[in-house]
Parts: sequence; structure tokens; C-alpha cells
Amino acid sequence: MAASLLSLSGSINTLRTPFPLKSEFRKPILSLLLRAAPVASMAYEKELAAAKKAASLAARLCQKVQRALLQSDVQSKSDRSPVTVADYGSQALVSFVLERELPSGSFLLVAEEDSGDLRKDDAKETLQRITKLVNDTISSDGTYTVSALSVEDVLAAIDSGKSEGGPRGRHWVLDPIDGTKGFLRGDQYAIALALLDEGQVVLGVLACPNLSLTPISNHSQPSAPNQVGCLFSAKVGAGTDMESLDGGSSPVKVHVSDIEDPAEASFFESYEAAHSMHDLSSSIAKKLGVHAPPVRIDSQVKYGALSRGDGAIYLRFPHKGYREKIWDHAAGSIVVTEAGGVVTDAAGNPLDFSRGKFLDLDTGIVVTNQKLMPQLLKAVRASLNEDAQSASSV
Repeated sequence: MAASLLSLSGSINTLRTPFPLKSEFRKPILSLLLRAAPVASMAYEKELAAAKKAASLAARLCQKVQRALLQSDVQSKSDRSPVTVADYGSQALVSFVLERELPSGSFLLVAEEDSGDLRKDDAKETLQRITKLVNDTISSDGTYTVSALSVEDVLAAIDSGKSEGGPRGRHWVLDPIDGTKGFLRGDQYAIALALLDEGQVVLGVLACPNLSLTPISNHSQPSAPNQVGCLFSAKVGAGTDMESLDGGSSPVKVHVSDIEDPAEASFFESYEAAHSMHDLSSSIAKKLGVHAPPVRIDSQVKYGALSRGDGAIYLRFPHKGYREKIWDHAAGSIVVTEAGGVVTDAAGNPLDFSRGKFLDLDTGIVVTNQKLMPQLLKAVRASLNEDAQSASSV
């Protein structure tokens, strides 16, 4: 137990040392950790249970919509990414569940959607469909005995997500469908929900309806239909669990890959070239001697897959001018770090979720295990320098 406590992330992470502890220091530090362990294990239990319930219920709605996807579901967003009926329905359900499971205190949610487009005259039919989907999902679940939600109830639930975040208080962070293009293709997407407490991510849940419970790399053992759908959950100081999304399996602890040789590593990157610079990732992989081709997946599903060791590296380098949003990484980052991984920007700095809706970071996001990170950051810096020199010479 002492060994596992030394590997805990979050606030305890600062107690790791890059050198062996002398005997006169080791016992007091371990004693302090052991005394703190019960407190850490109890903290945020109710919030994590509520987050798992909310994400699972939202995933149920999303699965129903994806099965019967219609072209008329798609609206446009200011950033030109598609948004669906399921996006709004998912956000409304998450808000509904959190407010009922955690009724005490103020409820602050930083989320991707608001109801502005749905309040327009030409969106009445879409809004009615969202309301019906939300009510049908609540009714079929059977947990909550409530009257059917009205259109205004659903709009109000969607608009719960107007918090700006920041370094004070508690803020839930939601991406109701992360990976909307994957969702529309019938591919990977995630419902990503995290909790910030005083600017720190303290828990995260990833509901991944189309992710196999068996490793992505294990092509020789295709999953049966009931083996698809994963729920990842992580709480600071408690590790990362994976279970089936339908509740058909008990949670199991997962851990990132322990590969030390980058030549043996495989890496994830965004499916869409518009979301990340694939050429830069390729250059980094070449410097590391990585032989395997990249595994391209939509959404924060990549974080979940990496947390259980499906791959060893995740690289994300958005095109110039793009600002990363906290809901695209909050849940995924703690799922990986609690599984023993490391998440930084391209300069090796930890991600800072305390500055509002956006992440102010250096160039990109780099995710791997602790053993590979020094080599990976060296390759990242070298490739970025080459890229800058090439651009200046043009």
C-alpha cells in the first residue's frame, strides 16, 4: 500500500522525489500518507457517484440518437463543428442528475452548449424532440419519480452550464458530446464530466459508448456487442476505474503502459487532421524511433484508452490560433494521471484548469507514462524547433 501511495497523483504527486529517500525521511512521509489515505478515499465519493450516474444516463440518450441519426439533427456552431440533438439532450440530463443527486449548495457548471439557438422560432421542432428524448430517458431509467419536464425545464437545465470556471469554489466541467464528428460517423465519442475544486481537477468521468472493453490493439479478439461501452472514473488519490457502461461488470483498476523503450510504443492522435498537426506528430514519432503507425481516434476516448495501456503516447498539436477549452481535457487528464500517467503541455508544464474556460498552454498537449515523458518532451522540443526554423526560412 505504501508503494501505491507514493505513486498517487493530484496533491500527493508533489511528494514524489526523483531520488531514493533516506531512511530518516521515508518513515515520516509514509506515515503522513497512510494517515491521509482514509480521508482521500472518502473525499468526493458522493460527487463521483453522481457524475457516473449523470454520464451514464446521458450516454443512454446519445446511443438512442446515434442509432436513429437524421441529417436534420445537425445544426451549425460558430466554430463550424457540428452539434446534434444529443448534445443538448446530454447536457440537460447531466444537469438534471447533478441537481438531484447533489441538492445542497450552489450548482455551477462550465459546459459547451447554451440554449440560444434552441430559443429561435425555427428550432421549435428540434426543442420538442430534445424534450421528449430527455423525458423518455429519465422515465426508462426509473431512478427519478418526477413529472415530465417541460420545454422550459429543459432549456433551464441546458443553461445551467453558464459558469465561467476559475480558481475559486467548485465548478462542474462538461462536454456533453466530445467528438461530435465521430458521433455523426457512428464512431467514437465520449460524455466527459469533471469537477474542479479551487481550480484543481478532483474527479473525472468518461462515458465511451462505442469503446470496446477489450484493448484497441487486440484485433484478434473482436468484442461481442455486450462488450462495447466503457465507463472510466477517477478521483484524486484513488486511482482510475473502468467498468462496462451498462453496469454489467464490476469496476477494475487500470494503469497506463509501463513501456520504457519508445520504439515499442504506439501513440494516439486526433482522427481529424483539422484538430491536430499530424505532420508534427509524425516528426516526433520518427525522432523517438516509434515503429507503429498512429492510432487515430475522436474525442477524449484517447485518454481512456491510454489509461488502460492500449497505447503509450497521446500527442495533440492544434493549428495556430486555436485555444484549447477546459471541457476537452479536464475529465481525460485526471483519468490518465490517476492511472499513473503524466499530462503536460509541450514545454512540460502541467495543465492549468483554473483560468476560466480556456487552457493557456504552450503549443500542444503531451500525454504518456512517467518513464517515457523525458524522451518524449526532448523529441517534441526538437521537432518544434525544426518546424519554427523551417517556417522562418520560407
